[in-house]
Amino acid sequence: MASASTWERIERRHLRGRERESHRHRPGERPDPSRRVGTDRLPQIKHIVVLMMENHSFDNYLGTLGRGEGFPLGDDGTPDAENPDSAGAMVRAYHASSTVQADGVPCQSWSASHTQWADGKMNGFVTSTEQAAPEGDKAAAMGYWTEADLPFYHSLARTFPLADRWFSSCLGPTFPNRRFLLAGTANGLMDDLPFNLLDRPRSGTIMDLLTRHGISWVNYRSASKDQSAFRRYVQYRRRRTRHHLTSLGQPFRKTSDVFKRDLQFTSAIYPLGMVRYMAHVRSLEQFFADADSGRLPSFCIVDPDFRTFSEENPQDIRKGESFAAEVINRVMHGPAWADTLLIWTYDENGGYYDHVAPPPAVPPDKVRGRSLVAHQSLLRSVLKVLFPGYVRHAEQLVAGPGAYDTYGFRVPAVIVSPYARPDCVLSDIFDHTSVLKLVEEKWNLPALTLRDASATSPLGALDLAAPPAFLTPPELSPPALAWGAW
Repeated sequence: MASASTWERIERRHLRGRERESHRHRPGERPDPSRRVGTDRLPQIKHIVVLMMENHSFDNYLGTLGRGEGFPLGDDGTPDAENPDSAGAMVRAYHASSTVQADGVPCQSWSASHTQWADGKMNGFVTSTEQAAPEGDKAAAMGYWTEADLPFYHSLARTFPLADRWFSSCLGPTFPNRRFLLAGTANGLMDDLPFNLLDRPRSGTIMDLLTRHGISWVNYRSASKDQSAFRRYVQYRRRRTRHHLTSLGQPFRKTSDVFKRDLQFTSAIYPLGMVRYMAHVRSLEQFFADADSGRLPSFCIVDPDFRTFSEENPQDIRKGESFAAEVINRVMHGPAWADTLLIWTYDENGGYYDHVAPPPAVPPDKVRGRSLVAHQSLLRSVLKVLFPGYVRHAEQLVAGPGAYDTYGFRVPAVIVSPYARPDCVLSDIFDHTSVLKLVEEKWNLPALTLRDASATSPLGALDLAAPPAFLTPPELSPPALAWGAW
């Protein structure tokens, strides 16, 4: 079997064929035009780790932290936030009685997110739940958790720099937001359907740039321990194809959720062929081994097992916290800690309430939102005859404006590094393209879209001119569940 370096050489040859086209559409100049693309401008940081979990807002997890802009409090000291239901009755934010989430509520579809946002009034969280799941708990979106439920996360956010204005990149679900993390654009994606994951952004992805300039990157994902990388790839392709072929006969939401939880890893949200899979996709077990040995790549994305540990409903959020704690602790106590920067954040809010209205955002490009199933296309014409109910449901989920000119809702975000500034809260506006901006500033790479060109990197969280304040890793509270304790 070919080595990873062999697959990377093959990948670079494939990329040369697309390089000329991508250069014609690249909107940004490199951060330092006097230096070559690929020049390392931040030698203190050798490893950037992105740990992106699923589906929670800032208020939902950190609103009671007492640091940054959390919930406004009432006279009784509890969160003073409420939303009306469809009858006009107010539903107040409440401490959820269980860490096991309700199944199917709240909802984070494109349509539901725009209803929640309500042109900035932030008063559609309860009604969007009623519309998406009439039989579900309409109050689910107003629930929140505290330090008693998530002790590790609160300890992390109280110790390291907290970004209390980190927004998801668009008012939509998982796949469009994770696409922004990869390429600074959703390229028109509005839903989580597998049919709509066949396109490629004109300027490519951040992984294209890293590969082109010999900068190592890996996407770590949950995978079988008992198979070779090639057999895991074959299984991934087989299961992906099966989902495409069988989804039409199943309920829409069930199909979408199973596809996400069974097959998703972030770098595959744009087309991923065998060469790139073999060169850059590794197991979570390999991540832990690399962290323990100090062999982390220059850039990596660490994905949880989306079936159990991503924190999307109906999962127990304590399991996701235990996974994140294991990842972060292994990085902090590994040999590469001295020159590592880790970002912990969430792809979108999952339908959970947040009181801060997302501000306007720079549209990444001229590509408007579209869906092969919900909007005019040959596929839709066929499906409308064969599966009219499926098409109607798809139309409901992407109803709303097709623009990417507003950020999504606030999500938790903490910057973890030995160079982190103590007692630091960053209130700059960030979104997932801030990760791209960070990578571009480090390696002098050009922006991919207008969105990442205008983004702010989270480098303000670091003091690179002073001895690292957290060179000795701080002691953080243990998670509510120990890793593996189930």
